[in-house]
Amino acid sequence: MKTKTVALLHPGNMGATIGAAAATSGARVIWASHQRSQATHERAKRAGLVDVKNLIDAVRESEVILSVCPPDAALGLAKSVAAEKFTGIYVDANAVSRETAEQIGATVTKAGASFVDGGIIGAPVKQAGTTRLYLSGSRAPEVAELFAASMLDARAIGPNPGAASALKVVYAAWTKCTDALVLAIRALAAIEGVDQALAEEWSISQPDLTRKSTRAAAVATPKAWRYVGEMKEIAAAFESAGLMPGFHDAAADLWQRLAPFKDQTDPAPSVEVVIDALRRSCDKRH
Repeated sequence: MKTKTVALLHPGNMGATIGAAAATSGARVIWASHQRSQATHERAKRAGLVDVKNLIDAVRESEVILSVCPPDAALGLAKSVAAEKFTGIYVDANAVSRETAEQIGATVTKAGASFVDGGIIGAPVKQAGTTRLYLSGSRAPEVAELFAASMLDARAIGPNPGAASALKVVYAAWTKCTDALVLAIRALAAIEGVDQALAEEWSISQPDLTRKSTRAAAVATPKAWRYVGEMKEIAAAFESAGLMPGFHDAAADLWQRLAPFKDQTDPAPSVEVVIDALRRSCDKRH
């Protein structure tokens, strides 16, 4: 396969590893450093990405654009690319609903691009078997081929854009919402003064919930700021289907309360610290 130039917008914790996976498979991967943070610069450098400074040059030089950003920025980023008349393959791999994915697709195709919808499930790519990139759209197999020699498992699941986003929504609807729910339950137990009794009962009847709450505090809480927009997208998807959006609206509220823990991984937040933060957030609201 002819070497392709792929523009990655923008190399966050997940996106940088997706870009590195494409580079491993032989693509030339570029990014635009204009107005990006020092942390983003460092991630891009570690991933071996080529800096072309600005979006205009990224669009002009690339055959494929891969968007990996917070979901509330996905449509705006697509509009910025469309304004530059990009005519290659635009891959939106963000945690958005099918409806938002279709809006993104309409935006970029109107400007001349081909659209491939994507959804990432798993952790940043550090070893084989941990991360899957689901792709849908008529050119999804071409995009999957960009990662064929890497640790990223890229899977084309059909010709209709929106399917990959729908799969991501229904998957995250469980994983990230139940993380929020178990932390909210722990906080309520602490407020009611029955946290120790709950811990003892869980050790007898639901030992997995103790482990889940501990892991949610340590692993999910540092990413809470990114989950807010994702929960809103999932709530919108439920509502659009005639189902109940309230589960994920509530999860968005909880993750918003934990946003001050942004990127705190060394040390990771303990469940006790997270519960205390939730208790204090309740005090402020009453």
